[in-house]
Amino acid sequence: MREIIDEILPSFNSGKPFALATVTRTWSSAPRPVGAAMAVLESGEVIGSVSGGCVEGAIHEASLEVLKTKTPQVVTYGVSDDNAFAVGLTCGGTIELFIQYIDKQTFPDFDQVTKSIEDKKAVGVATLIAGNSTVGARIVLTKNDAHGSLGNEHLDFAAIEGARALLMHGTTKTLKLGPEGESRMDDLSIFVESFAPAPRMIIFGAIDFAAAVARIGKFMGYYVIVCDARALFATKRRFPDADEVIIDWPHRYLPTVEVDESTVICVLTHDPKFDVPVLEIALRTNAGYIGAMGSRRTHEDRLKRLREIGMNESEISKLKSPIGLDLGGRTPEETAISIAAEIISNQVGGTNKPLKEGSEPIHKSSLASENEPAPKIN
Repeated sequence: MREIIDEILPSFNSGKPFALATVTRTWSSAPRPVGAAMAVLESGEVIGSVSGGCVEGAIHEASLEVLKTKTPQVVTYGVSDDNAFAVGLTCGGTIELFIQYIDKQTFPDFDQVTKSIEDKKAVGVATLIAGNSTVGARIVLTKNDAHGSLGNEHLDFAAIEGARALLMHGTTKTLKLGPEGESRMDDLSIFVESFAPAPRMIIFGAIDFAAAVARIGKFMGYYVIVCDARALFATKRRFPDADEVIIDWPHRYLPTVEVDESTVICVLTHDPKFDVPVLEIALRTNAGYIGAMGSRRTHEDRLKRLREIGMNESEISKLKSPIGLDLGGRTPEETAISIAAEIISNQVGGTNKPLKEGSEPIHKSSLASENEPAPKIN
């Protein structure tokens, strides 16, 4: 839902209802991930996408029905041999969606959710999507607070506990609980949507390649920070896509920033007086990706310098250098694409091979449903 908030908020604020269809589970080669959302306004206008166009028409019709009845629905779309050319996913996957009616009366905490997202504060929404008469009930929670109820205090306690664990890691998935919150039962399906702050991409080195990396980093959903000690080069005008442009020595700035597994660090200075000191710090953090620009000769010299200052092989092995995948590009924009490709591959365990050489599903199945068989589509 995060990607369509700016477009649906005016309708909510003006008191106009809309139907919100959210992908809650996927199987096989589903085109959009769990959490992808599409809204249908009273006018019939569609905002967002949940299937890359495959079944949007059918979802639009179901959403209009929800707008009319105000009754939430769980719908599933896939492909079967008998019905391959009817409504379904041509990619061969299966998706489950929850469609709900939203306005100020039915979701009074929607304002809190959107404000938390805008303020980059972690917030989660746990919605009962199947199992009993209170389908559509929800709890909005932060790290320290919770509002709403799914029906009884035992269920609420279990749902909040499970949802907080997911929120801590920014994970969106469906929980299965019993009527009283029992953990080994699956009577109830509770969809937990986590909205964690955007992950950080920290770029050191205010060069032309950095501008291209900042641009694609923003496109990928990162909160982009560019840092360089040279005030002449580290300007907002040169880096309009960056959320922050910091004038400071990289090794002095990095310890002031919160770094976690979602953080991407790109060292583009390829100057030992800048990159070795900051890499000494970066390689001892738990950043999910650390890459450094430079030729192979520069890379070998960098490794030598890192070893000389006491870095061990385990720490050095975390470094992606020379940064990026070998796509054959030369321009800043082409180089930025190669860096982005390596970041994505590093995050999800890509093979880095052409898709035509593989046999596995193109789109990885979501963790929420990877161990469950896909439902039969009638």
